[in-house]
Formats: sequence, structure tokens, C-alpha cells
Amino acid sequence: MTKIKEFVGIQFIKGENEKDLPEIRLFRNIDGKKGQAVYKFNKPTTITLENFDSIHKMYLIDNEGVLSTKKIDLSISEERIMEVKSIYNWDSEKEFERFMRFAKRYANSLTTN
Repeated sequence: MTKIKEFVGIQFIKGENEKDLPEIRLFRNIDGKKGQAVYKFNKPTTITLENFDSIHKMYLIDNEGVLSTKKIDLSISEERIMEVKSIYNWDSEKEFERFMRFAKRYANSLTTN
């Protein structure tokens, strides 16, 4: 039986995977239902001074579909994009479990490439 390789990626521009590996921090409320994942990219490869104003979302893509967030902050110098910080929020245990399935697939894709 042939296993089809899963497609997993983080994108700011649809169709173009971000190659910079983010620092990711997870935070959850005391009840565990709500929380957020904070992504910090130190040297983004897909966001440039020429296209940064057209970046409106971060897309987390896997075989289940797409998770996205509009919460993106850019640090810009005169010469380049210095840092990108993006926050993905969840509001239920079900949304958290879906996010964690993406996170596991993303981590596994890094070790198999």
C-alpha cells in the first residue's frame, strides 16, 4: 500500500510556504478551553518590503484544511522585514485539538524533509 505524503505548511502568501521556522509559544486559560499560539518568525522568507502591505492572514494548512488568523504584526526596518509575530486563537477544546493535530503534522513534516 502506498502512503500519500501529507501537505503541511504555514503560508502568508497562498501557495508559497514560509521557510523560516517560527518560535511557537502556547498559552491556555485556566479552564483549558481558550488559548492562543504565538508564532514569531525572525527571518521571514515570503514577506518582503515590496509585498508586506498585501499580507492579511497567516494560513496553517494540512490535509484537514486551513486554519487562519488575521492577527499579524510586522517589525520593519528601512532595509528589510525584521520580525513577524502572528497569533492564532482557539475558543474551545475541539478547536484546540484541531490546532494540535496541525501542530503535530507540521512538526513531523520538519523531521521528514
